[in-house]
Amino acid sequence: MAPTTLFAAMNVLDGKVIGECHSRHRHQEWLTFLRRLDREFPKHVQLHLVMDNYGTHKEPHVKAWLKKRPRFVCHFVPTSSSWLNLVERWFRELTEKAIRRGSFLSVPDLKQAIERFMDAWNENPKPFIWTATVEDIIKKIDRARAKAEQIKPGSTLPRGKKKTAEL
Repeated sequence: MAPTTLFAAMNVLDGKVIGECHSRHRHQEWLTFLRRLDREFPKHVQLHLVMDNYGTHKEPHVKAWLKKRPRFVCHFVPTSSSWLNLVERWFRELTEKAIRRGSFLSVPDLKQAIERFMDAWNENPKPFIWTATVEDIIKKIDRARAKAEQIKPGSTLPRGKKKTAEL
């Protein structure tokens, strides 16, 4: 079965999701999705795109397209920080409630399940609300860093600062 890629954007104010499936994850498909966002949102609305550092998002054609449309403001989250992007929380809902327990005989069946879930979600959307404080998040990161250091000393140092073994 050939894969499918879901591009999705969430309006964090009301929780509505705009998404579409594509058979590939290239800059051409990403531009198709960006054009859809450009059409569907009023021209005076500034759109903040929180994205990972996937190459598609930084491809020269994409960069040129975005440069001509300053209402698109890009924010790139660091590697392993996708949890900062609220649409990723919605992807978890989709996975848990529509995909993981499903049985799909074909890619069109999978796409249909994704579209049904998105339609149902948008009938009664719910915005995700951060409940953790900055302090709680920093404490959790510090605990994880301390545990990683116990397991493998030096593992949490910045890449350029790690000690190399002497021969």
